[in-house]
Amino acid sequence: MNFCVLGAGAWGTAMAVYLSKCGHSVSLIPRRVEHALTLSSERENKDYLPGVCFDEDLQIGCSLRPVLMESEYLFFACPSHALRDTCKQVRLFREDSWNLKGGIALCKGLEPKSNLFAHEVIQEELGNEIGSGYLTGPSHAHDVAVNKPTAMVLAMDCEETELIELQSNLSSKTMRIYRSEDRIGVALGSCLKNVYAIATGLSDGLGLGDNARAALLTRSMNEMINLGISLGGESETFFGLSGFGDLIGTCMGEWSRNRRFGLALAKGGTPKDIIRTQKTVVEGYWATGCFFEKCDSQGVEMPILREIYGILYEGKDPYLALSDLMSRGLKAESLRE
Repeated sequence: MNFCVLGAGAWGTAMAVYLSKCGHSVSLIPRRVEHALTLSSERENKDYLPGVCFDEDLQIGCSLRPVLMESEYLFFACPSHALRDTCKQVRLFREDSWNLKGGIALCKGLEPKSNLFAHEVIQEELGNEIGSGYLTGPSHAHDVAVNKPTAMVLAMDCEETELIELQSNLSSKTMRIYRSEDRIGVALGSCLKNVYAIATGLSDGLGLGDNARAALLTRSMNEMINLGISLGGESETFFGLSGFGDLIGTCMGEWSRNRRFGLALAKGGTPKDIIRTQKTVVEGYWATGCFFEKCDSQGVEMPILREIYGILYEGKDPYLALSDLMSRGLKAESLRE
């Protein structure tokens, strides 16, 4: 197949490297022209994925138009807050995109202010003539790039025959792809796990122990399911790769930038200062704000999310947040409580 990856951070680069190794025609399009020139000459992304060399067949592009004329699927690997602008750039050459079948979001988060999911943004900008959806799951970029075993889930709103064909072409001996029709559930899991990874980093950084971490992950899963069902997702989805799998991977992985963000908060850093010193985007910070508003509008109670919002956006002391969580009214354990 012919793929285009828009965005050359760690994850976009890893996906482009992986697809190229699978024998597909792949173009990687960085957001900045100077970055494209650097990648093209060095054949390595030293800023975001050092140590991983590009295959000679992997193309680095500076211009969208010629790439879009050939592409069958676009992977949006930009930050969630830049997705709409990226789609607008694609739309400029939409008439030339004769082979385009779909746009696949690799970004993990809602659009700030509108609180729209990635597939909703893609549909608004590029129309319903092409499919839109997600490829997500527990997937460390470096592991994917060097062909370590990985399993992910693909959720698209296209014809089943097209979905099966895409699933087959994305799969390999080192990557197992499952398909899903639940875009809302898949999207929610991929976004919310970053919020709870921040919480896990805070818990670990404060030295709260294994019991606290286990309880946090369990109740975080419960919150994800509650919101997912209220928005039309399927509870079963959250027990799969995009839910439980991604939650565990991101909250426990030493590579998780959202977990590292939580660890830095526990050491006394402020959210804005920590973000300012990082090259990579901390999607969980923005997702916390978006989902706090979304939960409020839906009337869904999410205590952990609420306390993380207080810490990140209202300057609440983490120990006070913990105290407020632990002193809530007692109740029976339930999937929906």
